[in-house]
Amino acid sequence: MSSANREAFILAGDIGGTKTNLGLFTRGKRRPVLKVLETYASPEAPNLEDIIDHFLERHEVSISSACFGIAGPVKNGRCKTTNLPWDVSERKLKNRFGWDRVLLVNDLTASAYAIPFLTRRELFPLNHAKTARKGNLGLIAPGTGLGMALLIRKDAHYVPVPSEAGHADFAPNNEAEAALWQYLHQRVGHVSVERVLSGPGLFIIYCWLKFTGQGTEPPWLEEKMNEGDPSKVISEAAFVEKQPLCVKALDLFVSIFGATAGNLALTGLATGGIYLGGGIAPGILPRLREGPFMRAFMDKGRLRGLLSQIPVRVILNDRAPLLGAAVCALETT
Repeated sequence: MSSANREAFILAGDIGGTKTNLGLFTRGKRRPVLKVLETYASPEAPNLEDIIDHFLERHEVSISSACFGIAGPVKNGRCKTTNLPWDVSERKLKNRFGWDRVLLVNDLTASAYAIPFLTRRELFPLNHAKTARKGNLGLIAPGTGLGMALLIRKDAHYVPVPSEAGHADFAPNNEAEAALWQYLHQRVGHVSVERVLSGPGLFIIYCWLKFTGQGTEPPWLEEKMNEGDPSKVISEAAFVEKQPLCVKALDLFVSIFGATAGNLALTGLATGGIYLGGGIAPGILPRLREGPFMRAFMDKGRLRGLLSQIPVRVILNDRAPLLGAAVCALETT
């Protein structure tokens, strides 16, 4: 973009442990409109400022406001990232780039801001329950880590409530999950739900199954594991080759996913719906549709009936966190 372009843009960011997306948005009739998108490898940069510098070298525009959704707890406008050695703060960003309005929010908070603006085409329903118009919403998003957030209904608007619920305890629901918990507890001490419900978590489940003799790993699968992302390899082998060990690992992962989503629904009384975000859910959509997820979601004893009435939707738009950051930036102007 030329510096001659006089239109003021919103700079939005989705900062994760694996990649950072930066986008330029303008105001739209219904929601912010994305004009420019750039993706950077987060671990290759010493800090967020370095990535923004590279972005602005390519796109010399006027920035009216900026908002960055970041993977980690944000306190007083500052975040020490969970999966990166970064210390990011609103103050440093304002001083470095001369912007008047900068907001730093948890990445799930950013994603939550986007939910009311998503279209039907950007969502896939896992059940046929109807949305309670005045009900709260819940968001759960496994990826590099595990994020969760609530949107509390207030008057005609939603107020996102961030959390670090991914670091809460993993609660086993059956003998297999209890054995998995015991295996991890002996090795790492505290077993958070993120340990098993994340990209690395799927690989941990697979390794536990293999270690305990519940399946064998053929040579071709071991070779693929060494060449690529183990979690992606497991998912692909479960879907394409129907490899028994990978199928078992993915099924256990999906069941834990459903149970954790159900816990979130109860915690926030999310009668408006539970939304599955992050990069993993769309990639395992065929498995999520087959039943184990919803069975685990509803398996809450006396409150099974309540859970059966809560709609569950998979977010298909992988730019939702970026959109939400732009929405958040607009709401602060």
